Amino acid sequence: MFQNPDIAKLLLRVSLGVLILFHGIHKVIHGIGGVKSMVVSAGLPEFLAYGVYFGELIAPIFIILGLYARVAATALAFNMLTAIYLAYGFSLTLSKFGGLSWETPLLYFIMSLLVILLGSGKYAVNSK
Repeated sequence: MFQNPDIAKLLLRVSLGVLILFHGIHKVIHGIGGVKSMVVSAGLPEFLAYGVYFGELIAPIFIILGLYARVAATALAFNMLTAIYLAYGFSLTLSKFGGLSWETPLLYFIMSLLVILLGSGKYAVNSK
């Protein structure tokens, strides 16, 4: 009765997509100045910072809908690895609450990997 992998995939997709989408909306409202400064300080061209809009606005919408969710989750996974590198440098420092300082983007990365591996499921725009 409680074994429905398609519902689990839907819950995973919607959770990941909605949570990341809030970050993207914040960047639309408040700008990406912080992202630009991190990109430039890492020695990368400033225009790469605009990729955050794809990773945190477009990809989550596709993930929520289940429209090319594996491709969108791949883009989001890359976005999260880049965010971890730029913001934390993969350092093993702890937050003030005792967890890994980059725990949240790591969880988003892992959730993205799960969408890549599991697919969209039956409840998706382009389900198979």
